[in-house]
Amino acid sequence: MMPLRPFEIHEPASIAEASEMLKEFGDDGRIYAGGTELLLAMKFDLLRYRHLVDVKVIPGLDVVQVRDGYLEIGAATTHYTLERSELVRKPLPVVAQMESKVANVRVRVTGSIGGNLCFAEPHSDPATLLAVLNASLALESARGQREVPIDQFIVGAYETCLDADELLTMVRIPLPTTRQKIVYMKFQTHERPSLGLALLLELSEQDHNIQNARVAVGCMSPFPRRLPAAEKLLVGNRSKVERQLQEAAEVLADEADLVDDYEGRTDYKRNLIQVYLRRAYHLIMAEGTNNPVPPSS
Repeated sequence: MMPLRPFEIHEPASIAEASEMLKEFGDDGRIYAGGTELLLAMKFDLLRYRHLVDVKVIPGLDVVQVRDGYLEIGAATTHYTLERSELVRKPLPVVAQMESKVANVRVRVTGSIGGNLCFAEPHSDPATLLAVLNASLALESARGQREVPIDQFIVGAYETCLDADELLTMVRIPLPTTRQKIVYMKFQTHERPSLGLALLLELSEQDHNIQNARVAVGCMSPFPRRLPAAEKLLVGNRSKVERQLQEAAEVLADEADLVDDYEGRTDYKRNLIQVYLRRAYHLIMAEGTNNPVPPSS
């Protein structure tokens, strides 16, 4: 590890000022939120920036609120805040549970959800769950604002759709209905997860058959993705869906661009997807019929 090259931290008073700074600094500038990934990459000389624009000091970027049917999370909100916030725990406990398992407590206290998403590190948790929750992201610059779905924001490993002078300002998550049951599960042997799997099932009121399904796999490919072909296999009569779980897992594995690497061979990863999809499904169905079981890890 090399010593950090000299850099300067700038403290803008507004989003517009931060945007102008990014425009002025060009390739020499980068947003600084929690810095847990960024500073580590700079220490290893993998990234070089002379100017860091500290967005933590901008008022309003750490707000958490429920408004108009959405949970709204400011981009500078830390993982630890989301883990403990009652505004998150009550309407979307799965988000708080996921955040409580991000890395370690040092990272959670410092790192922000916006920084995590913007760094687009493939082995991270939030983007996989947010894909299943149909989250959207508010992006802003001195030129104006726009909102993009989470599945259009991350376009590759360490790559997003952000323009050079643009900031992520807010994450917006539609509040689920009482019939929508959601679980996020992951497998890891060290600090970074090897598999993240998010599953949402919408159950009918009377027979608890599945009316709608969303599933996403992360940490095994350059970026997490929802997979409609697998989702179709998870809709319908419970007994039919039960029989199709293995086929759905095969579809997930086929679409995940699995490769042999230090995390394991592709056949091992394929088996992980099968095991964790089945666990997530059974956990949701148990909770949906008022017979909760403890989550698997």
